[in-house]
Amino acid sequence: MDFKNKVVVITGASSGIGKEAAVEFAKQGTNLVLIGRRQNKLENIANELKKFDVSILTCQCDVSKKEQIESMSKTVLEKFDSIDILVNNAGFAIYGSVSDLSIDEIESQMETNYFGMIYCIKHFLPVMLKKKRGHIVNVASVAASFGLPGIASYCASKFAMLGFSEGLKYELKDTGVGLTVVSPIMVRTNFFDHPSFEKMPKYSRTSLSPEKVAKTILRASNSSKLEIIVPSVARSVVWAKSNFPFLVNSLLGKSFKKQLDNTKCN
Repeated sequence: MDFKNKVVVITGASSGIGKEAAVEFAKQGTNLVLIGRRQNKLENIANELKKFDVSILTCQCDVSKKEQIESMSKTVLEKFDSIDILVNNAGFAIYGSVSDLSIDEIESQMETNYFGMIYCIKHFLPVMLKKKRGHIVNVASVAASFGLPGIASYCASKFAMLGFSEGLKYELKDTGVGLTVVSPIMVRTNFFDHPSFEKMPKYSRTSLSPEKVAKTILRASNSSKLEIIVPSVARSVVWAKSNFPFLVNSLLGKSFKKQLDNTKCN
């Protein structure tokens, strides 16, 4: 796909991966719709991107609220008539054991990470199908393949995203609309700014820059693959889990459980 003059909608665009994806698309001459909860942040990013001479629409919107998605999608389609790429990037995690997290805290992660994606797809997919072209990029995580202590509810939301995406991709066969999931390992963003991560080390030595993930999102927008894991070497761990689950699950489970226990003791 030639990105020039295409229309790309990015959720969670006010910082981190979403912001950097906006930069990468703008470099390609893509018109942008930036979605986020903080209007001032969106406007600051839009001002930074003016140098690329592309059309930019900012929409303050909480993707966990379906009525806000409905209003936002109407605004977008009134301005651009249709879109070419939808990047479902908005997401967050709350760290803690299931016994310690409240039901509201668990539900809030599923509402943003999973249902927010569904709300956006339901409102923008029809226009893609009508013109028989487009691509959906769902930003998940390697946590979509591993259930881990301390982030069980976050893992559940990403498991759900990956499963939904796989089923939808089969439904979209021969429609002209593609779908690809981008699943990175730990990324150096404000993801860990939530107070629940206060007692944890922020990043590992293998963590990724948001720029690297953003460039993968561009690649995914032209890809026929279901899932792109970043970095690609991490796919070997997913493969190992599928083929040697008792070994891999035991090692990862013990490691993350130890970290969870340590945070409770401190």
